[in-house]
Amino acid sequence: MYPNDGFRELGRQECLGLLATVPVGRIVYTRQALPAVVPVNFGLDSDGAVLLRTSASSELACAVDGSVVAFEADVVDAVACSGWSVVVTGRAVLVTDTAELERLERVGPRSWVPSPQEVFVRIEPELVTGRELVRGRTMYGVHLSA
Repeated sequence: MYPNDGFRELGRQECLGLLATVPVGRIVYTRQALPAVVPVNFGLDSDGAVLLRTSASSELACAVDGSVVAFEADVVDAVACSGWSVVVTGRAVLVTDTAELERLERVGPRSWVPSPQEVFVRIEPELVTGRELVRGRTMYGVHLSA
């Protein structure tokens, strides 16, 4: 980001804190050698990993296991021209450890579209970046009218 572009870079902890305030984000993965983006509800684990719960037979579960993915969430106020965006990039894995599955059953996210067989997808937060729009619709300290 450039010094005067109106955005402020967010630190890792600030990014994770913001992610914890929203229920929906988008996972970006590869489908047939092309980028695919799917909105999903999610939760954060105590270490900052993004947790998804989906049908075991879903295309998403099959496509992301073992792959590097991106996960993005944001809040935008179009009237105030403000907001933030956070991206978590890392390897996605299906959780298979029995003890971990039992723990996630208690504390993990609930699917908004339950299915008979569900899996948890864990995205390791290898790279966490974010930015906040801090000077929306202003120029040189003067607010521009809409």
